[in-house]
Amino acid sequence: MKIAIIGAGNMGLSFSKSFLKYELIKPENLHLITRNQSKIQKISEEFPKSKISLFENLNTIDADLIIIAVKPQDFQKTAENIPFSFNENQMILSIMAGIKIEKIQKSLNHSLVVRAMPNSPTLLGMGITGYTSAEGISFNQLMNIERLLNSTGRSVYLENEELLDGVTALSGSGPAYFYYIVDAMIKAGVQMGIDENLSKLFVKQTMLGAYHLINNSEKNLEELIQDVASKGGTTEAALKTFNENQLKEILQNGILNAEKRAKELNG
Repeated sequence: MKIAIIGAGNMGLSFSKSFLKYELIKPENLHLITRNQSKIQKISEEFPKSKISLFENLNTIDADLIIIAVKPQDFQKTAENIPFSFNENQMILSIMAGIKIEKIQKSLNHSLVVRAMPNSPTLLGMGITGYTSAEGISFNQLMNIERLLNSTGRSVYLENEELLDGVTALSGSGPAYFYYIVDAMIKAGVQMGIDENLSKLFVKQTMLGAYHLINNSEKNLEELIQDVASKGGTTEAALKTFNENQLKEILQNGILNAEKRAKELNG
């Protein structure tokens, strides 16, 4: 399989590294395309056997799969400036937030489109990606796409494209929510007189341990909370403050606003 990636930014390059790591593609069959002249040398050093191109110099793309990894705000300009038509057998995989399949099809005048929403832990091969497809794409074609997506972590096929905006808000943006909470916890530790590096260690290890408990316990989240929050204790005091300030509702409303923004990106 030959793969081209339009938009060789963080996500495009992390996908490339995963494909190569698991030998799903040969380096010489990878074509990385960027608008940024200053990035060419660095990308060439990271992918010495692959083809690297400036977007403005494109006159055709020799690839079975073309991944669109530009920012959603830049998609329309990108589509308008592609100076050629896609081959009818070429597959297009979009990893842009918010841009619907129908808009991609119309903008690129091409029907074979798969839309996916990965998240940043794909950089470590620990991401999760929701994806869906246009009509007319075969089961075998979808399985090839899923095999590629699974090299970056896990993937889940969704019948209903509308759910992808929710996936964008939940897991696509989700890592930032955890970073936000972790940052607040670290700063609270510093306020209590704990050295910042030591505070980071306590919080990061606590987060890691809590993840493994969630993943391995048969108890639900409410039961796990109650295991820590003994009556009249320190955890209960913290949870009371969270509840009084409606922290759970604030987080939920933030995620719903992220979904709203994902829908707006389609224009």
